[in-house]
Formats: sequence, structure tokens, C-alpha cells
Amino acid sequence: MRLSRFHLATVKEVPADAEIASHRLMLRTGMIRKLAAGIYTWSPLGLRVLSKVENIVREEMDRAGALELLMPSIQPKELWEETGRWEKFGGQLLKIKDRKDAAYCYGPTHEEVITDYARNELRSYKQLPVNFYQIQTKFRDEIRPRFGVMRAREFLMKDAYSFHLTQDCLANEYRNMYDTYGRIFTRLGLKFRAVQADTGAIGGNASHEFQVLADSGEDAIAFSTGSDYAANIEMAEALAPATPRPAPAQALERIATPTQKTIDEVSAFLGVKPVQCVKTILVRGSDGLVALCVRGDHEVNEVKAAKLAELPGEALLADEAEIVRMTGVKPGFIGPAGLPDTIPVIVDRSAAVLADFVCGGNQDGSHYTGANWERDARITRIADIRKVVEGDPSPDGQGTLKIARGIEVGHVFQLGDRYARALGATVLDDTGKAQVMQMGCYGIGVSRIVAAAIEQNHDDAGIIWPEPMAPWRVAICPIGAAQSAQVREEAEKLYDELAARGIDVLLDDRGLRPGPMFADIELIGVPHRIVVSERGLATGTFEYRRRGESENRSLSRDDLARLFD
Repeated sequence: MRLSRFHLATVKEVPADAEIASHRLMLRTGMIRKLAAGIYTWSPLGLRVLSKVENIVREEMDRAGALELLMPSIQPKELWEETGRWEKFGGQLLKIKDRKDAAYCYGPTHEEVITDYARNELRSYKQLPVNFYQIQTKFRDEIRPRFGVMRAREFLMKDAYSFHLTQDCLANEYRNMYDTYGRIFTRLGLKFRAVQADTGAIGGNASHEFQVLADSGEDAIAFSTGSDYAANIEMAEALAPATPRPAPAQALERIATPTQKTIDEVSAFLGVKPVQCVKTILVRGSDGLVALCVRGDHEVNEVKAAKLAELPGEALLADEAEIVRMTGVKPGFIGPAGLPDTIPVIVDRSAAVLADFVCGGNQDGSHYTGANWERDARITRIADIRKVVEGDPSPDGQGTLKIARGIEVGHVFQLGDRYARALGATVLDDTGKAQVMQMGCYGIGVSRIVAAAIEQNHDDAGIIWPEPMAPWRVAICPIGAAQSAQVREEAEKLYDELAARGIDVLLDDRGLRPGPMFADIELIGVPHRIVVSERGLATGTFEYRRRGESENRSLSRDDLARLFD
């Protein structure tokens, strides 16, 4: 590609709302341009990178035996009503109507559509297993789109769906897709971890997320120092302490804490550590309020809590009016000692071994000291309801947990028969009996990968692409080409040689001075830069620098040829 014939529109300034590196750099390089909130145009530069990611994803999916198709992005309401998700999916579902007033949605995902396709196409167990995939635009009406394409409303996704007669067959394909994802992210040159994850709104029996490791990641990942265990912090189990609860040694005493409500305020006021306090959170249960109790230095894990039998599948905080109506106490002074018997008290494992702890006094402006379970505060049951913290023992018994940040770029699910049963997707088994198919679901955020790669690979000068994702592998930068026929000829010759070898090469023939030319090449992240100049040609060399390195090297033509073998 000759840069004089390419639309490259780099800029120095970016909008103030570009908070993270990938958003800033994608705007500065001109890879994307904002059309509306969370909706972007991909420029020719951006599309080159996006297409390279897409091609690697497609190659590995084909290699794994999946079959590509393309489903409609506009989906009828009736199909979503069959699975009960027309209302349940919530505000992210963009609903539209046609001229006949028929209701549709712009597809945020395609479980309904692919299952409808399968129930009409698959008749016999002999057609199974089968895995269909597509690479297509999705739309989710994020309440607050941010971070550029990292959390956009419109995005490019690879989604695949497999169909099986048995759970064992599904498990085999799940492992196949798990391994395929590992190859995809390895080929893309990304540092990543596969972690156990919650199935979320998609549902199912098991799932793993593939997280690109980056300090700016929205997700927290817990991983073991002694094994390959890794899980999203929402899923990581917090083991029960090995030491039993001590016997009570203090009497229960009410202390005035007129303005102290938070754990930090109360512990500082009373001169105790947060670890010796119990924090009580009231949430809406299936039959009234439910109290969740964790140690003062811990946080309630909403995903774990949502799975409690006492909760309706989600953990929603009770508002102040509800709390006052049911307890007579304002939030900030609630504790397990003396709560109404109608409120179940679910105590986290770490909190359950405390003795003589501090907690809310269930009276405005007061807290208890010397509180003890069973004697002063009842326990409905003990459960794992907290987020793990760094230093916790690993759930597999090997090492301790470390916490890292990650960006979710892929997710694999064992869906089971949730969608197939709802939509009546069956096949005849070898006895002629109709069987509901088992399903797997496997997604990759193609456009998000581009942003995640930048978050993991950049410096003050710009992007440092992993080679498989770079818009071009090599940039040739002639200096003084307008004044030197030799420089022009050697640059053209080198360009033709590399292109003939199938190397994706860029010739910067715009006639810019070295400073601005090099700045652009560094900004857009081309991995290899070759400078052609009269000074170098006089010694039979070219000036070479790899992106991310600080020193130039003088290489002969033969050296360059070996470099790109």
C-alpha cells in the first residue's frame, strides 16, 4: 500500500471523554469516528485491523469444524416471547416496529434465531453434532456506552452455537471450542487467561471467560499462585477459615455512634479494625427482606448472593423506605443482633467465625460491641457470599489468590436444553423417539479485541500492535525522496521485493519530513520500520527499528531479507 493513496487521518487532540488508552489512540489514529453514542464508523485503517482479527477467528473456527452462516440482525418479537426474554432481557434490547406495526428487535445475541433454524433444519440424531457460527454486527442499548468500542452499543461479534444429542457430546464440543479460543488469542499475540465465569443473562450449566490481561480492565480475575486455577472474581469461591469460632469473651454493649455509619467511620471511632466488624446488607428477597452479613473488610458478591434460595435470582438492595418500614432503623445502623425474626440472616463463612464483633445496633445512632453469633445474633444459614481478596487460599487447595484486571473478549457456555426446550427443538434418536437437543454457545467480541490489544500494547508514542493484528507488517520510510532519485528507486525496489514475498508492506510516499513521518508510523503501530536514506545507501545499509525498541540498527539488504523470512 502506498500511503499517498490511502486515507490516513491522524490527529493530536482527542475528546475529553476518551478516558482509556484504546479510545484515545483509536481516535488519534483515525481508526474510528463517532457517529452517535456508542456507535462508530470504522475507517479504512481501522477496518484493516478488524479484518485481520476476523480472519484469524474465521480460520480457527473453520479448523475446529464449525460451519459459517449468517443470520438476520432483525428478529421478530414472537420468537423472543417463546423463550420469555422479550421482557426479561431488559433495556438493552432495542425494540422497533415496521410499517405494519409488527414488533422486532435488533439482535443483541442470536440464541433464539439459531434455535429456530435448528428446529426447522435438524431432524435426526445423524445430523448431530453440528456447530454453526457467524461474524455479525450486534446491538445492545447500553445505559452508558463508554470507552469507545470497548463498551459500544453496536459491535462486531463472532457467535457460534452447537447442537448435540447428549450432555457428554456437548462437553466434548465445549472443550473443542475452549481449545480453539486458546489458539485464536495465542495467534493474535495477546496475553490472556481463561477463567471460570458466571453464565449471566445467557444462562446455562457452565462457562469460561477469556480475559485479556490489562490494568484498565473492568473485570477482576482471581488466579492461584500455586496452580493454573483462575476465575472471575464473581465466581471464585471464598473458602471457610480453618480456625473455629472462639467462645464469647465480652458482654454485648450498645455504644452511641451518632454520625458514624460506614465500617471505616465506625471502626475508627471505636478503635477496632474492620476485620472485627460485621457489615449487614438488606436486599429484596422472594418473601420480604433478607440480611446478608459479611466481615467489615469484605464486600458482598452480588452474583453469589443472587443464587441464594431466599433471593429471586438477583441481588437488589432494599431502599431506605423499605428498611425503615420493616426494621424501624435507618441504613447505617442495621446489624444482625435483634433483627426481626421475619428477616432471614445469611452469614458469610468468614463472618461466621467472628466472636465479640462490632455491628449495627438496630437503633438509629448506635452500634453494638461484644456481639456474638447464636448468643446475640441468630444465623439462618452460613454461605459463601463475599468477593475473594488477594491472599485468600486458592479454592483448589494450591497456593493463594492474586487479583488481576482483565478485559473479557470471549465467553463459552454449556447452555444445556434451556433454549431448545423452550422452542421445541428436537431430533429423533436411534429408537425413533424425539429428544430435546443440548446446546453450546461460544462468543468472541471481534471489535472489542482490537481495543483490548491496544490496552495491552501501547506507549507514549502510540500503538504497539502484535504482528498478526497490525494494519501493515512493515513500513518503508524514504528520506529526501523528492531530491534523490537513488532513494526513490531503492525504496520502490524494496517495496516491490517485500510485496512479492507476500509481506504486508506500506510505503510512506507522502513526502513528509522525517519527524512527522516517523511519528505517524509509530502512532499507528506498524511493527517494523525501514528508513531509506542517501547516508545509509552510501554504506549499503538501511536503518531499521522494531516498534517498541529505542535503538536503530543498520542492516544490509540481505539482513533485511533474513529478518522477514
